[in-house]
Amino acid sequence: MGGTALLDTVGGSIEEAARRGGGVAVAVGSTTAALKVAGGLLALALVRPGGSRLPAGLLERTAIGAGALLAFYGGVLAVVGAVALTGVLGEPADPHALRWHVLLWDPWFLLWGLLLMLAGLARRRLSRGGARRSGGRGRGRAR
Repeated sequence: MGGTALLDTVGGSIEEAARRGGGVAVAVGSTTAALKVAGGLLALALVRPGGSRLPAGLLERTAIGAGALLAFYGGVLAVVGAVALTGVLGEPADPHALRWHVLLWDPWFLLWGLLLMLAGLARRRLSRGGARRSGGRGRGRAR
């Protein structure tokens, strides 16, 4: 949106690129925003009837896979960041941004990923249960 609030909590080369501005910063910001919107739409599709218009199982597999990636990303970065904050790996280049990542940003990715995986697994379980009740014909429709 053009502001710099909380930009110092991101740190590193992304913060530097955003402060410089230009095409690279816009591309990185736009790609990040688009991926986050896609993740939100994926979560909504899991709970909306329109999500069932996709090929059987695709929505669930996508949610489980994307959730696993997000959880892995957030979990690994939170743990490595916490270790880095102890000073075991040397003095962090930007302790302020690293604290924000360890205490807020990375755990949010971990939580988002876990919830997305759970939603995908729950939807898969429900859709399989509906197919069994209907004798395996469709998604729970009456014969």
